[in-house]
Amino acid sequence: MMRKLKSVQFIAALGDPQATKGTEAKSWGIWRIDPGPRGVPLRNWKQLQAAGGVAPAKWKFDQNDWWVEEHGLIMEKPDFPLPAGKYLVTGGREMTTELKVDNDGHWELGDGAKLHDVTHLPCRSARYSGGSPADANLADFPVKPGGKMPAVGTCKHQDYWVLFVLGIAEAASL
Repeated sequence: MMRKLKSVQFIAALGDPQATKGTEAKSWGIWRIDPGPRGVPLRNWKQLQAAGGVAPAKWKFDQNDWWVEEHGLIMEKPDFPLPAGKYLVTGGREMTTELKVDNDGHWELGDGAKLHDVTHLPCRSARYSGGSPADANLADFPVKPGGKMPAVGTCKHQDYWVLFVLGIAEAASL
């Protein structure tokens, strides 16, 4: 049985947007608290740096693994990996369905849904490594819905799909 969550959680997912299943879930993460309001604007990077990398929301910036969302907010990292289980997911459009994640990283969506169908297109997020948020071009934000996250200096970066989690299966139904 699916337990409805009091607050939406967010999955950071990788994979072919046309896939209904895959093997990448060990590289997926979950934000159990909305990271947007807890983020730090790129324009405030110097203040975050001066605070020893500790954001006002008390999360710690990691120079080797940092996240930015579509409005140019530096975010805390999601929890990795996404735990095995069943999740009720949506992109906030037409499709809401079950996502099953196995311990080995295999995942599958129900109802013939594709990853794209349960991706919230206006939300964009990217994981950056190396470099510095100081190298970001503020004019690159906000990112258009469905657009790619911008490069930041010489950083490596990986775009992630964002899925809304509305419910999680009770342990007895896993």
